[in-house]
Amino acid sequence: MKHNVILVVLDGLNYQVARHALGHLQAYCDAGRAALYRLDCELPSLSRPLYECILTGVPPIASGVVHNDVVRLSNQRSIFHYARAAGLTTAAAAYHWVSELYNRAPFEAVRDRHTDDADLPIQYGHFYYADHYPDSHLLADAEHLRLRHKPNFLLVHPMNIDDAGHKHGLDSPQYRNSARRADIILADYLQAWLEAGYQVLVTADHGMNTDRSHNGLLPEEREVPLFVLGSAFSLDAAVRPRQTELCGTVCELLGVEHDKPVCRELLK
Repeated sequence: MKHNVILVVLDGLNYQVARHALGHLQAYCDAGRAALYRLDCELPSLSRPLYECILTGVPPIASGVVHNDVVRLSNQRSIFHYARAAGLTTAAAAYHWVSELYNRAPFEAVRDRHTDDADLPIQYGHFYYADHYPDSHLLADAEHLRLRHKPNFLLVHPMNIDDAGHKHGLDSPQYRNSARRADIILADYLQAWLEAGYQVLVTADHGMNTDRSHNGLLPEEREVPLFVLGSAFSLDAAVRPRQTELCGTVCELLGVEHDKPVCRELLK
């Protein structure tokens, strides 16, 4: 069965903080309507390499996107490419690096910030380029895309948690409260997404450390959450998904042909 999918990437969200700070998402878990899993992000634990990993299923040392300053189009096939090849509609409200990976590089704000082009891998997009761009605005951008274009696949990618971590560190009220605020903002949209039939995955690219950075092997840098919500998921607590399996698993939900690894145990 084919499903529409929303993938939310809460940039920089550590697993332990997600486990105790995201009360709305945890309410779905407590009600038996969602499940939370722990993932180890691939290495290096940096943003642009892990956007590529999540969206293509390819680890950074294989993709060549090995740090944040690799500014070029991806040479891998992403969820956007598979969806477009199957005639599906794609959209993203995301940081501008996502546009650079899959649409056009380098990013030119006047040209690329608001994208409406049926021939691009990401056909419809709102892309921001300031890390403090409010999560509330980003979620509103995403909902605008959903209501206007009815995408089969929508990427939602806010940045304020990561921004707070870089300014204040993992063990700070600012970082934890940024995660709490993201959960509250998601609460305004999540039920409507589920009622519209979307399968929803909420994850992170990497975590954060007390040095106000990430790039290493510490658990707080590598361990990230994966919440899954929707009728297509098994909600099996014993499942151990990998970050490299997210692309293929989303493609399975979309019902599109692909050649990526899949965590089939996540699905019914």
